[in-house]
Amino acid sequence: MAGAGRGAEEGEDVVTGVSERSLFVMPAPASLPLAPSPLQQPGKSMPPDVSAPPGVPAVRAASRLRREFGRASWPRLRNGVARAAELELDRGIAFLLVPVFLACGSIAYFSLAAEPGFAKPVAVAILMALCALVSRSWPKTHLCFMAALLCALGMLAGKVETWRAGTRMLGSEISTQVTGRVVSVDQMETGRIRLTIDVTSTARPKLRYAPERVRLSARKVPAEVTAGSLVTGYARLLPPTGPVRPDSYDFSFDSYFAGIGASGFFLGNSKIVSADDRPLLAGLSAAIESARETIADHIRGSIGGAEGEIAAALIVGVRAGIPDEINEAMRRTGIYHIISISGLHMALVAGTVMGLLRGGFALFPNFSSRRPVKKYAAAAALFSIAAYLVISGVVVAAERSFIMLAVMLIAVLFDRAALTMRNLAISAIAVIVVSPHEVVGPSFQMSFAATAALVGAYAGWSDRKADKARTPPPQRTLPGLLTRKLLLATGGLAMTSIIAGSATALFAIWHFQRVSPLSLFANLAVMPIVSVVMFLAVASALLMPFGFDGPSLYLMGKGLTAMIAISGWISQRSPVDAVGLISQQSVLLVAIALVIATMATTWLRLAALPFALAGLLTVSDTRTPDVLISEDARLVALPIGGGELAINRARPNEFTVDNWKRALKSETIVAPELFGSGDGQFDIFDPAQLPAGAPFYCFTGLCMARHPSGAIIAQVEDRKDAWRACAYADLIVINDPGGYDPCHNPLVLVITKRQLARKGSAAVFFDQQSATAPAQVSFAVDRPYRPWHEQRKFSREARGLPPYRKPEKPTAEPAQ
Repeated sequence: MAGAGRGAEEGEDVVTGVSERSLFVMPAPASLPLAPSPLQQPGKSMPPDVSAPPGVPAVRAASRLRREFGRASWPRLRNGVARAAELELDRGIAFLLVPVFLACGSIAYFSLAAEPGFAKPVAVAILMALCALVSRSWPKTHLCFMAALLCALGMLAGKVETWRAGTRMLGSEISTQVTGRVVSVDQMETGRIRLTIDVTSTARPKLRYAPERVRLSARKVPAEVTAGSLVTGYARLLPPTGPVRPDSYDFSFDSYFAGIGASGFFLGNSKIVSADDRPLLAGLSAAIESARETIADHIRGSIGGAEGEIAAALIVGVRAGIPDEINEAMRRTGIYHIISISGLHMALVAGTVMGLLRGGFALFPNFSSRRPVKKYAAAAALFSIAAYLVISGVVVAAERSFIMLAVMLIAVLFDRAALTMRNLAISAIAVIVVSPHEVVGPSFQMSFAATAALVGAYAGWSDRKADKARTPPPQRTLPGLLTRKLLLATGGLAMTSIIAGSATALFAIWHFQRVSPLSLFANLAVMPIVSVVMFLAVASALLMPFGFDGPSLYLMGKGLTAMIAISGWISQRSPVDAVGLISQQSVLLVAIALVIATMATTWLRLAALPFALAGLLTVSDTRTPDVLISEDARLVALPIGGGELAINRARPNEFTVDNWKRALKSETIVAPELFGSGDGQFDIFDPAQLPAGAPFYCFTGLCMARHPSGAIIAQVEDRKDAWRACAYADLIVINDPGGYDPCHNPLVLVITKRQLARKGSAAVFFDQQSATAPAQVSFAVDRPYRPWHEQRKFSREARGLPPYRKPEKPTAEPAQ
């Protein structure tokens, strides 16, 4: 933040800026003058070496100069680093690094191969605390132990959250009568209804280890069903799925910490049963959810169409009904962050409320001059964003933004200055302490990366302006003034998009394998519309209780129509956004560079450059899988060249295939060619007919394809037919829970359904150098299991059993 300085004399036209960071500058001791080099001391000269050949004295002199320069510069560099580090500590960087080390501890905990007990993290935290207490007399050692203590506390926070969640996860598919209380009702884009239900009982059969909360979809539900209703129905329950490929997003992890123990669908119509008494907290939660549903239905009815769904998402955070094509267009153009309630929405809501109240108070000058109207407006803005947080569903991005804005508004209430980066650190600490698992998710990483980059860039720009003397701007005409304001606003939006996009690019590629090449143009075109739309959203929320929200909702719908049209137009002209896999170390290196660049305020921020460069150079330091296999052994895919991805199913899972396409940088799906049992055009026993890069050819119970490297892949439905592929296949996938390795050949890799049920999806790598080397496989889930994977060992497939089927009732024999 920069403020206006005061000249040396009254009436001086020169205005200087004062940086807020200068308040933390401590006077640095003057550096000692360096001793002059012997080569430079007056009165002394080096005698010429008469015995040396021509040119040798100059070389020796240059060598001595390099040695003397090294002796003189190394102490100077060391002293400069020490002074800069001391200045960083004086400016408060130690507090800014608290969430960084907490996050490192949380990431370390969730990356462990086995689940630790409580004793180890507690013991490590106590030991580091004692070491930090003892080492207070040695500042550098004390700082190191404090960093280790924060990492230990981050690990302990992760362990506590895992223990606190304790979600019961369904182990295997089963059909049962589910009775429970509705937590939320979501209208899907497909027309189906999705219910989140707290299970109270199960029957036919009664589950001994029933999940406490499930998420079920239905074609229709009774119109009276709302949050808090008690419903029952016969449903098919499915266990939470794991990653669709190794190193991808783990849905079991997300379900565990969301409390969802199973998902599925109703096999028939659900019905409402008589309600009973419910706890106070459950009733309060149901009342809030019912209010969200009511508001969302009112918005959909007033605006209608996709615009109504997006308006409901912006106001109450309900996004399930947005059409898939619009979601995809926004993702391709890089403006999907508009749909997710985050700092942009919170800031617009707080700014709108505060601006309206300040303007209203200005109409009463007598009152405004005697009362702290700024504090009144700040208190009202704090209440408004708190209500917005609750009504929007308390998502991570909104939670972070609320904490950050709340700190700023509370600072206004107590006449204190709030440092922006400190607000971000406080919000990060709060999120990590409450929900440490969010640290490994894309929402936390991208949200804080973008915000830290923007805050750091703004602070650097403010410091640069504060160091320069500025003269009052010249008088401009009204058109000139408007043009300048427009150019400044456009430049600000462009820089905001560039900074935030650059900070989050690698995180987006790591999690989603995609980038948005035209996001800058899309954000420049859409953000002015979004600002107006959010103003209308605030006005609609204020006028809705009185029934006067119709005009504002109508205008909001028109603005969203323009936004949808712009995103669709740019999406059609956007190049392919799939960029494939990147290495994990590149993301870690860029994250370190981002921390240094955004938190350092001295020349030490230059230390971010080698980390950023190393991260960019190691982006491609990863190997793309040659074959991907789903965890149910039903779907197998391999790239066959030319941007084509061959699969063995004519109707595959769309989400899985879409993820595989982006990871393998494929554009086209090649469906299998099916042959009947009497078709003589295909001989399954002659693999030589398959050229390199051939897609899947499927016979009854068997599909075969050939990788461009020449390796043959076979997918078999029945374990009894697997032995036939041993003679020619390099990889055999057996979709039979009772399957085993019939080949007993170390050169043939056999993956069974039982293995995949236990270890999750698989990625296979062929040796490109040697045709006789066996293929290597990597599974998505490691053993021993973490708590969010414990249910895998209880599935029927993991135990080598076929899926459960309800026994048929015996038919009565006819009377003789």
